Amino acid sequence: MSILAGDPLTQLAFSMFENKGVYALLLGSGLSRTAGVPTGWEITLDLVRRIALAKGIENQADWAEWYRKETGGEPDYSALLAELAIFPAERRSILHSYIEPDEEDRAEGKKLPTAAHHAVAKLVRDGYVRVIVTTNFDRLLENALREAGVEPTVVSSPDTLLGAEPITHSSCYVLKLHGDYKDARILNTDEELSTYPESYNALLDRIFDEHGLVVCGWSGEWDHALRAAMLRAPNRRYPTFWTARGKMGAGAEAIIDQRRAVSISIPDADGFFTTLSERVTTLGATQKQNPLTIDLLIGSVKRYVAKPEFRIRLDELLTQEVNKLFDSLDVPELSPQGGWSGEEFRQRVARYEAATESLAKSFGVLGRWGDGSELVIVAETIRAMVVRANKEGSGLTAWLGLRTYPAVLMMTAYGLGLVRSERWKPLHDLFSLQIAREDREPKRVANYLFLWGWKGSGDDIWNNIAGFITTTPNNTTKRRTPLSDHLYDVFKDWGPSFIGVAADDQLLFDWFEALGGLAHLEENSEESLKEQLSRHDNKVRMSTGRLGWRSEGLRPIEHDLKSTERRTALLQAGFAHGSASYLDLYLENLRRIASWMEWH
Repeated sequence: MSILAGDPLTQLAFSMFENKGVYALLLGSGLSRTAGVPTGWEITLDLVRRIALAKGIENQADWAEWYRKETGGEPDYSALLAELAIFPAERRSILHSYIEPDEEDRAEGKKLPTAAHHAVAKLVRDGYVRVIVTTNFDRLLENALREAGVEPTVVSSPDTLLGAEPITHSSCYVLKLHGDYKDARILNTDEELSTYPESYNALLDRIFDEHGLVVCGWSGEWDHALRAAMLRAPNRRYPTFWTARGKMGAGAEAIIDQRRAVSISIPDADGFFTTLSERVTTLGATQKQNPLTIDLLIGSVKRYVAKPEFRIRLDELLTQEVNKLFDSLDVPELSPQGGWSGEEFRQRVARYEAATESLAKSFGVLGRWGDGSELVIVAETIRAMVVRANKEGSGLTAWLGLRTYPAVLMMTAYGLGLVRSERWKPLHDLFSLQIAREDREPKRVANYLFLWGWKGSGDDIWNNIAGFITTTPNNTTKRRTPLSDHLYDVFKDWGPSFIGVAADDQLLFDWFEALGGLAHLEENSEESLKEQLSRHDNKVRMSTGRLGWRSEGLRPIEHDLKSTERRTALLQAGFAHGSASYLDLYLENLRRIASWMEWH
């Protein structure tokens, strides 16, 4: 069975992502229905009701049935409008009250852009959709586009078509086939909708032939000129996806058969476009560089780091990767503006990781096989990343914090490489690097980019990672150390390229976090630390990850830090200020924090 079997929505999302700007949207009245803008049928029945009540008829439970009995025919939107209003300007006035929100509507959120309109606007803003054909004459779509920062080219009559920016040059082209409700030239009646001007026909022929098509909110039953345009278009280039709630009508089936369209059953337009936008965004966020390209880069870094005569090439190669990283982060999707959602958080994390993977792995190689001279470029890259991230001072706190996530990933990768090769002095130098902050005292890496010290760690924010919250009928369970757990998962995937085969990759990660916590604690003097710990069960703030609850790692690390050669090597490297008694105080503090984490 195909991985996409029975999932045409994902098929569409993938096709839209890989064929940026190729798909056009055909949107009908169903898109605006959830905004409280009535469909043509609903307007028809309401007009029947109002006319009957004006004539003194009692209120009916079923106005459609009353109309059939009264006239012998079906309620007809076009016929009613033609009878009530002879001229287009009159019809515009009638429709105005159904479309324009009043104060009560605005208070209730009605007749305003819906989730579907906003999701479409996001697809347009991100360049996945450039052309929209609609039978709606409201302005909900244009309003949503402008809220998203997109100024559309709107064609609502043959006259505006003549003066409009060409479709080829427009970043967003909206063709309102039936006109605009504020324009007297709106098209409503069957006679008006039976044919289009030749200029419209030529434009539709081009759109339907040159673009893939997504149809939503249009039944295919009415608008005879539009049906004719779709049926005559060959469309041999890209597919058509036709969405519908429930069973397709006969009119839609004829077009679907002719265009060999893919049918998608949807609950409503809001759910469809919101999900489509999220899946397209996720594909962009999780798109990684070609694995072969990353492997070639890592291979080059390994060759260059092994020979001093290749240091210039290594520097040039890494500088090129840093510039690529900065370019890939300079995108609207990572703007600190915008609202919070768990889905948006996951997408941003995935995008940062995809952009940073190659450089982080390269830093892991430098950590394992370097000779110490590489620390200069590692330090400068991390500092440059932080400076770049901190240039944005306004926005959502969560998104501002995440801007330094690539620096966290690079620091962690280099540190793990150092732990793997037991290069303790460069590891302490890494944690001790000074990070400049505007109008503030510099901070050490261990107190600025490591676990609790990192402003992106948030308050439980990392429990939004998929699978980190488990819910049962009786209980909801969250991770105690979600950031630490996620970083471990990331480097379990990335690590083999520079760590190789480790006897225990979890213990390796535990050692990195144990020594990072020790470096974090070093902001306290030995006297201050001793005084704080003299109070029974008092504990000193110290970044602690998985090690706090993972006894399988805590026991061997405590053993090694108490009595083995590693204890001596770490003190000589500068950890614990080179003091054996300070190291013992650290172990006592770690024990107390671990005991506290066990009960929380």
